[in-house]
Amino acid sequence: MNLYLLTAAAAEAPKNEFGFMKAMEEGGPVAWSILAVMVIMSVGSFYILFTKLFEQNKVMKQYKQVQTQFWRTSSLKEGAAKLEKNSAWRQIADDAIIAQEKHGKMTDSLEAHDYMHGSLQRSEDSINSSLAGGLPFLASVGATAPFIGLLGTVIGIYRALINIGIAGNASIDKVAGPVGEALIMTAIGLLVAVPAVLAFNWLQSRNRRIAELLNSFSTDILAYISSDGAVKPAAAPAASKQSGAKPAAKNAGTTATTAGGVKAGSK
Repeated sequence: MNLYLLTAAAAEAPKNEFGFMKAMEEGGPVAWSILAVMVIMSVGSFYILFTKLFEQNKVMKQYKQVQTQFWRTSSLKEGAAKLEKNSAWRQIADDAIIAQEKHGKMTDSLEAHDYMHGSLQRSEDSINSSLAGGLPFLASVGATAPFIGLLGTVIGIYRALINIGIAGNASIDKVAGPVGEALIMTAIGLLVAVPAVLAFNWLQSRNRRIAELLNSFSTDILAYISSDGAVKPAAAPAASKQSGAKPAAKNAGTTATTAGGVKAGSK
């Protein structure tokens, strides 16, 4: 008897007819269009995140060449030759060399200095503009994706209420399901917007750090040109060479001591 009752209860249990696909079917072409837009936004956001992160890491890695190699040379041309081609630092160095050649043709020293400063500033602005490419898209996604998802929710609720009105049944079980389905679009909008906002703020902060380094580098070049090479920052020591030099010096000192001891004993 009990087994019979359990079987009958299971057979009469209501089936779950709600879910994501059901919500998309209720929303119709508008819901699918909104979902497609948010998928494009999400894919574009992650593409920009990874490409810009790779670009920033490359610029930061190339800065080590500036610290360890560029300022060890005797001229800007030699220093520029040691930098990687098509790098941001090479661009500033090349623009400085061109500006230096034109700088000598000017008779007014004040105007010549302003020209040099303006040339390096234009080079910095060009690099910063390239690094900032794509970030407005992230900002736009972060600002609009929640509202696009909300639009899908509004349309879903509207269609659900129309269907409920046609059916003539406004009980809680008939209302809660379709309305809950419609809220899925808002959740998707938030899932698209939050990573975009986080990526925008993170990449923006890294770009500000790179801009500070670019400005410092161009200022050092300007001081180097204005002082005819007398003013330049000290080059960072190469760690690998230093670590190899210390044991060599220690071995040399041990050899000299041993040699001295042999000589003293022979005498």
